[in-house]
Amino acid sequence: MERLKELREEKELSQEKLGKQLGLNSRTISQYETGRREPDIATIKRLCKFFDVTAGYLLGMED
Repeated sequence: MERLKELREEKELSQEKLGKQLGLNSRTISQYETGRREPDIATIKRLCKFFDVTAGYLLGMED
């Protein structure tokens, strides 16, 4: 999820800070960003709400 990293960096958040905001650990955020793990639907919804983007945008399906 390249967009997750881009969005996180735009807000000047570390993986640790983003994880704390969402109730996840920084290792999980890292795994999402590198594609080693996929977030579940509930987490995708939380990420979309946090960053105010659509799921399609977050998942790289739309611009």
